[in-house]
Amino acid sequence: MIDLGISKLAMIGAVALIVIGPEKLPRVARTVGTLLGKAQRYVADVKAEVNRSMDLDELKKMKDTVESAARDVGQSIQTHASDFEKSWAQDGSVASEASTDLHLPFPDPVPEYHHPKKNWRLKQGATPNWYKARAGVRTKALSGAARVARFRPTKFN
Repeated sequence: MIDLGISKLAMIGAVALIVIGPEKLPRVARTVGTLLGKAQRYVADVKAEVNRSMDLDELKKMKDTVESAARDVGQSIQTHASDFEKSWAQDGSVASEASTDLHLPFPDPVPEYHHPKKNWRLKQGATPNWYKARAGVRTKALSGAARVARFRPTKFN
C-alpha cells in the first residue's frame, strides 16, 4: 500500500502548485476530488454487489435446508397418520357400538346481537355540523319563495 504522510502530501502540493500554476490549481483539485469520489462509489458498489451475491448464496442454502426439513416433517406426518388410521379402524368398531347409546342435546342457538341505538353507524359516520358550516354546505332546505325573500334587494327610502 502507498504510505502517504503529511510531509509527502505537502511535497506533492508544492510540486503541483509550481507545475500547474495557482490559477488552474483549484479547478484541477476539484476535478481530482470528483474523480476520487466516483472511484470510491464504484468500489462501494462492487463491494455491495459481492455482499449481495454472498447473501443470495446463503439464502439458497437456507432455502434448501428448510425444504428438506419440511419434506421430512411431511413424511413423518404421513407415517403417523397412516398408523393412526390403522389404529382407528381397529378400535373404531368397538367404540362405535358404545357411542350409539349417547345422545347429547345441542344447545339453543344464541340470538343475533342488535345495537340499541337506531341508525347508530349512520350517525357516527355523518359529517359534523361545524365542518358543514365552515365549508359552506347548506344544512336547511329553503323553499323557493323563502329564498327569494331572503335574497331580495332592500329598498332604499
